Amino acid sequence: MRRSFIFAGLAAASLVASVANSDAQQQRMVRVGVLECRGGASVGFIVGSVTNLGCVLRAEGVPEDRYVATIRKVGLDIGITQETTLAWGVFAPVDRLGPGDLSGNYAGAQGSASVGVGLGGNVLVGGSNNSIALQPLSVQGQVGLNVAAGLESLELRPGR
Repeated sequence: MRRSFIFAGLAAASLVASVANSDAQQQRMVRVGVLECRGGASVGFIVGSVTNLGCVLRAEGVPEDRYVATIRKVGLDIGITQETTLAWGVFAPVDRLGPGDLSGNYAGAQGSASVGVGLGGNVLVGGSNNSIALQPLSVQGQVGLNVAAGLESLELRPGR
């Protein structure tokens, strides 16, 4: 059963990644860096959850840009995770972003499963005029007991 949940979560995330990737290819997108986020414990309440994370945008040739993230999930989300780590490739219509330029709201689909150590993935599009994509597929590592699939929103705010 555990394998079924992992397979279902990764299959859903892969499908969404391919759809989002085709949308992003309609406009010229450049990879500008990697957004890494880390957070503490999270509890899923069947119909959703809220997780707060600290994030850092790492881009070549520019200082690290820090953010505070709030992730809201709607859909199946059952369980408890002790810690979460996510990393996205950041794609934008420009080759350089300034401090705070990733701030905004992002949305997409999400799937994950863990029994002990687990994996998940999500694809998000948003930011300024929905022009920034966190793609093609974030890699999520988590420790705990959890199954989640559904829609996800990410709010990024400038951090310290």
